[in-house]
Amino acid sequence: MAPPGQLLPLTRSLLPPSAPPFLSGRRRRAPPTRAQTPSPLPWQPRRLLCPAPLQPLRPLARTRPASAPSGVSAAGGGEAQAVAAEFMTSERVKVAAMLGLALALCNADRVVMSVAIVPLSQAYGWTPSFAGVVQSSFLWGYLISPIIGGALVDYYGGRRVMAYGVALWSFATFLSPWAAGRSLWLFISTRVLLGVAEGVALPCMNNMVLRWFPRTERSSAVGIAMAGFQLGNTIGLLLSPIIMSRAGIFGPFVIFGLFGFLWVLVWISAISGTPAEHPQISAYELEYITKGQKLVKPQGQGEKLRKVPPFSKLLSKWPTWALISANAMHSWGYFVILSWMPVYFKTIFHVNLREAAWFSAIPWVMMAVLGYVAGVVSDTLIRNGTSITLTRKIMQTIGFVGPGIALLGLNAAKSPAIASAWLTVAVGLKSFGHSGFLVNLQEIAPQYAGVLHGMSNTAGTFAAILGTIGAGFFVDRMGSFRGFIILTSLLYFSSALFWDIFATGERVDFDGSG
Repeated sequence: MAPPGQLLPLTRSLLPPSAPPFLSGRRRRAPPTRAQTPSPLPWQPRRLLCPAPLQPLRPLARTRPASAPSGVSAAGGGEAQAVAAEFMTSERVKVAAMLGLALALCNADRVVMSVAIVPLSQAYGWTPSFAGVVQSSFLWGYLISPIIGGALVDYYGGRRVMAYGVALWSFATFLSPWAAGRSLWLFISTRVLLGVAEGVALPCMNNMVLRWFPRTERSSAVGIAMAGFQLGNTIGLLLSPIIMSRAGIFGPFVIFGLFGFLWVLVWISAISGTPAEHPQISAYELEYITKGQKLVKPQGQGEKLRKVPPFSKLLSKWPTWALISANAMHSWGYFVILSWMPVYFKTIFHVNLREAAWFSAIPWVMMAVLGYVAGVVSDTLIRNGTSITLTRKIMQTIGFVGPGIALLGLNAAKSPAIASAWLTVAVGLKSFGHSGFLVNLQEIAPQYAGVLHGMSNTAGTFAAILGTIGAGFFVDRMGSFRGFIILTSLLYFSSALFWDIFATGERVDFDGSG
């Protein structure tokens, strides 16, 4: 205690907050603040500088910044990898695979006639013109069935209609040998029935993809299904000669028909119409699909189509005719190549039927691959600032001019290997049209895309019939395929010019007065 009369030193509690340090009466240095903490001396214990409660946080403070970038990428990349792994083992990928198998059978049953037409013509004495009539009989049934099939799919759903469709076209294929032994016209009737049944395939595929896949995965699902569609050409062209050499001319018809029946049994037992109806789907996958489908804006009441589409308005616009002509030319080239190339290789280069099938099958593999590449290139152009109109014109020009030039090279080929190489280029570049006219339907008239697709598809089927039959009559009159290939090449060039002049990627006003 201080002596009497001596002032007591001011303590911190007696001083105002702003009192200067020298009034404290202390000689020693004020304790350092947190920001001024000096480096610890060697003899000082570390616990004085780092309190115990903070010790568990120190390792996290050191490791988190170092791992943050990888942690972020792991969060995004890990999630993407998890989604990809889940997709490959999910129920919906089984749906896409089964759709791909159905479309492969669809094209295999169709293309088997392209191989069988050679021995059948020799056995029954058919002229090339009549062989063209037989080959085009499939298209007679296919002419109107997509419209009917679309209506049935909208009412009953893709699962049920696809089951009946595959069963019916497999029955028609399986019945072909019996029909050919009874009557030529009965045999042609089975091909017409095949066309009617196969007309539901693509509408069913679109319906099932819409029901089973979120918006972010529909392109992948359609890619899987359409890869099966293109590879069905290869399967039919390659396996048919091998089966014919062991089981006779009608062996492929029987075997492909039986595979179709087997597919139907698996489809109805393992696939449901919607994810909610599937008994084995996981809760996570069901929620993932449902949440992804909610991203799609539903069609409003005012956006619904009229009961009677404005056909006169649709046909009064040049972009509509650009679509119609593009679809017609695409179908002309597709079915002429699909139907007549085995005969072409056999008659021009005198190769046997199995070699002709090999030379004709390779291009369809290229079409399946380049079709995906064209989509990526198209999307990249648009993301980089290229207008939609210019992008569609570039893609479709490649899809028409490329095959036109390649067919001229095919005409000048001196060996089957070189001819097959030119044919591969022609068919592969044709797939660029999928990123041209095929996606342009929804761009110029989203409210009438279905109507436009039906109109252009009808024109395409007429063109396919004309080209398939015309090739036979042309060979009868001219004695060679070369002139018809030149004609097809010129049609490709003129269609590309028409498309580049009149096509657009902008929405067209079909409802206004203009």
